[in-house]
Amino acid sequence: FFNVLRGEMSLAGPRAEREKFVVHFQKEIPFYRARLLVKPGISGWAQITQGYASSTFDTGIKLEYDLYYIKHRTIGMDLTILLRTFGTVFGFKGR
Repeated sequence: FFNVLRGEMSLAGPRAEREKFVVHFQKEIPFYRARLLVKPGISGWAQITQGYASSTFDTGIKLEYDLYYIKHRTIGMDLTILLRTFGTVFGFKGR
């Protein structure tokens, strides 16, 4: 949360990924670099719609959701992401 206060991250956006995974996915998944055009978020559209990615293929699917978010993001979409994340964290229905 301190990263948000420092302006390094947003509350909503493509979820931050460790550098070694970013390097790997940029080599393996076309257009992966495009998700780096916006600040990473604590939670994102891909997380609330797809959950955990256990493979490069799954990460490619999540990338499609990240790119959709980047192209169509609005305050309303950010609020939806935050509310669904809140619901998931506190045991309400997350999807």
